[in-house]
Amino acid sequence: MNCCSSCFGDSGLESHIKFLSHEVGVCDYCASTDVHLVNPSMLEDKFASLLNTYEQNENGTSIIELLKKDWCLFSHPQMTIAQGQMLLGDVLDDGQLVRQNFMASEQYLSNRLGKWEELRKELMHKNRFFPETEVDLERLEELLSHISVGSIDLQTEWYRARTKVRDELFLQEEMSAPPSHLASHGRANPAGIPYLYLGSEVETAISEIRPHTGDQVCVATFSIPNNLTLVDLRAPRRSVSPFILEDEKDIGKMRSDLVFLERLGHELTRPVRQMAAAFDYTPSQYLCEFIKKSRYDGVLYSSSVSSGYNLALFEKAKARIGQMSHRKVNKVTVEISAEEN
Repeated sequence: MNCCSSCFGDSGLESHIKFLSHEVGVCDYCASTDVHLVNPSMLEDKFASLLNTYEQNENGTSIIELLKKDWCLFSHPQMTIAQGQMLLGDVLDDGQLVRQNFMASEQYLSNRLGKWEELRKELMHKNRFFPETEVDLERLEELLSHISVGSIDLQTEWYRARTKVRDELFLQEEMSAPPSHLASHGRANPAGIPYLYLGSEVETAISEIRPHTGDQVCVATFSIPNNLTLVDLRAPRRSVSPFILEDEKDIGKMRSDLVFLERLGHELTRPVRQMAAAFDYTPSQYLCEFIKKSRYDGVLYSSSVSSGYNLALFEKAKARIGQMSHRKVNKVTVEISAEEN
């Protein structure tokens, strides 16, 4: 039986399978068609290092469940726990081992998340420009390189919306980022330093300005060049591949740091009150300032008000405005929940 990269859903394993494969056809495990095929045993060395970062523990969890949770592996809809166990058993040539319970090895635990929590509190309420909390910025810069993406791999059209204040369309320059003296604080930018915020869909761009039912909205289309390098904070566990890391020590460290990266993504995605104080944005602004300092062109993050995602560009000149149109907001949907005390 042969497997394919779709079984695992991992970018690093995908390139490795393409390199090893001498056959294209139908996968015996996930039924994907027209895919590069390999015998599972050819992947044993890749999985050996990964599994060495886990330990057998009768109070633990299925290794397939752990790999799904920690690395988003076996993400194909056909890859149930049972199907994943069969495939991994064939990879390792050990059908019994994969049915044992495991837990992550504690020797790779990291305190980076705790340090970030200390830093964000200090930035918000104690020291803004010269914080005393030490964060390993060298490691953070290394982590960012694992979740970077080129704009050539993204859509070419993006959208920005503004609530209309007059009958005519806004001028093109009015639909771009505001001038420095008018730039207020945002999720990514401090006051006075404008960034260009774009949405992946028209609905995302409109939702981000939090319109009311009946509002008239102006929407502009923007295009970005294909040579930008961006940090993608939407789903770090799906972006990072354990199979491109050098050894089990690097894999174990990365697994611990993925929680940290997810927390950074949450800084940009978390819902913020419309009348939020400026300091509520300070941690995410600090993060984006570091991303900019690390020579990236912008940051991708999930939207907190729609199913789409956003792009914050650090230089508005790197996007070109296109067509503009009017839209009317017919309905605004509200979801509520009980507030925890």
